[in-house]
Amino acid sequence: MCGIVGAVAQRDVADILVEGLKRLEYRGYDSSGVAIINSDKQLQRLRRVGKVQALADAIAQQPLSGGTGIAHTRWATHGVPSEANAHPHISSDNIAIVHNGIIENHEKLRTQLQALGYIFTSETDTEVIAHLVHHEMKSHANLLTAVQATVKQLEGAYGTVITDKNTPEKMIVARSGSPLVIGFGLGENFIASDMMALLPVTRKFAFLEEGDVAEITRHDVNIFDTHGTPVEREAKESEVSHDAGDKGEYRHYMLKETYEQPTAIRNTLDGRFLNNKLSIDSFGKNAQAIFKDIEHVQIIACGTSYHSGMVARYWLEALSGVSCNIEIASEFRYRKSFVPKNALIVTISQSGETADTLAALRLAKELGYSASLAICNVPGSSLVRESDLAFMTKAGAEIGVASTKAFTTQLVGLLMLTLAIGAQHGMTAEQESCIIKSLMTLPNKLEEVLALAGSIEDLAEDFADKHHSLFLGRGDQYPIAMEGALKLKEISYIHAEAYAAGELKHGPLALIDAEMPVIVVAPRNDLIEKLKSNIEEVRARGGLMYVFADVDAKFASDDTMKVINVPHCDDIIAPIVYTLPLQLLSYYVAIIKGTDVDQPRNLAKSVTVE
Repeated sequence: MCGIVGAVAQRDVADILVEGLKRLEYRGYDSSGVAIINSDKQLQRLRRVGKVQALADAIAQQPLSGGTGIAHTRWATHGVPSEANAHPHISSDNIAIVHNGIIENHEKLRTQLQALGYIFTSETDTEVIAHLVHHEMKSHANLLTAVQATVKQLEGAYGTVITDKNTPEKMIVARSGSPLVIGFGLGENFIASDMMALLPVTRKFAFLEEGDVAEITRHDVNIFDTHGTPVEREAKESEVSHDAGDKGEYRHYMLKETYEQPTAIRNTLDGRFLNNKLSIDSFGKNAQAIFKDIEHVQIIACGTSYHSGMVARYWLEALSGVSCNIEIASEFRYRKSFVPKNALIVTISQSGETADTLAALRLAKELGYSASLAICNVPGSSLVRESDLAFMTKAGAEIGVASTKAFTTQLVGLLMLTLAIGAQHGMTAEQESCIIKSLMTLPNKLEEVLALAGSIEDLAEDFADKHHSLFLGRGDQYPIAMEGALKLKEISYIHAEAYAAGELKHGPLALIDAEMPVIVVAPRNDLIEKLKSNIEEVRARGGLMYVFADVDAKFASDDTMKVINVPHCDDIIAPIVYTLPLQLLSYYVAIIKGTDVDQPRNLAKSVTVE
């Protein structure tokens, strides 16, 4: 959500900033802008509503020169999408600022600043910071100390970068609740909200911690903690390829990333088994000692990650010998909860910067959970750094807003967690061996499912005029039905709901008619006969069924039901296998509907504000 790029260099940085913004487009935004200080100490600013390309076109018509600059993609919170509300914001023609997050006390600060004579030209909370820094400059020796004084007055979340045209050789950055990463170059340095933005210009990065304020020049980076004490933040080389944002032969990132899932899962499994045994160190050096004492698992997540946690509850309670609860992060953090004895808090996030999940982790630590584990796709993210243990999913960069490979690799990680905890709580060697064998077959099974894409694309034609849909599943397929419904609504804008199939007669049957397609996931497991009865309830009421069924489950297409036969797989990996056809269905329906598949309206990839 929102994107920041900044640079201090000897060369002109306009192209670097715009390219960085383009690489952050996947995060979601509605406007963009850039501010650059030229060699005459003039502050130049351009802003545009819409795609970053509109900003790039404007810069082509009105070139901006200079070696110090900041840029931003905005996702509207305070104030509608407009050029006036787009970042960067400026105070008194010399202070320029970009900001991610929300300043909760902005109204109070705005009133104070207006009383001091400051005129506001936007509806944003960000402009408050710009004027406050300008005001503090009057009583402080330099921009660094002015910013340090400013952030002490801010309540809420911020990742912010500030420049002053009178000191063009530096940027000041501050982080509280919204991520920032420093990129180190040769005779030039950079800042961004995501290292993806900077991969074309550097591979060496350091992440700011909570409360950090840093002064960045061409040759130096000086970081200070929340108390103003100089600190070091370890710089590491990134292994991420800078061309991860290339769609290649695919029309959309989502389709590319859907087809990358067999490889992503192979990467997630790679190196984590020795002699047909899970290496528990995959979760961290102290994992075995921690897991041995765990009696309860509390999973916290949002959105798609929440659905992966729901599946994990079935696995953990059935196989590992511990109880498990799953809760939405934004709910967990705002209620009083009971902490069971010897409880592990598990947070799940693709980015590792999801605001509600991060806040829930911090609350869990205060509440006294025994230990914490992050399941995440981004090494060095806040969630990983602040957890006792971490499992990296190795999905690779995921650009499409609608998660695909991040979700399935999370499921793989959670199944491996079930193995790791179960091994400490009485799981038999036979059970462990069967699960590992199933995991090893998974990439090939997914490749078989992807071969169904043509049939699913044909099926999608039936949804061209539909506005509502129901998804059904039973047992550990119920969360998969929920994930399928989420995908369809995210990218095709069709209203979709998911139900545990046994709940049909408790209300949802009232919605069934010929205009309500019902999508069912039907692996051949112990619940298949129950599920068939639920399907008949729908057919008896004139509903149209679309069933993704195990090839051995003996479903046949007819006038009221279309069946896509899915290759048979072991029960334990069926939730992962049946995810892919639902991803493909949502993708092809979105193509028919003509929506923006990779950047659906009103959504952001990484939700870094509450």
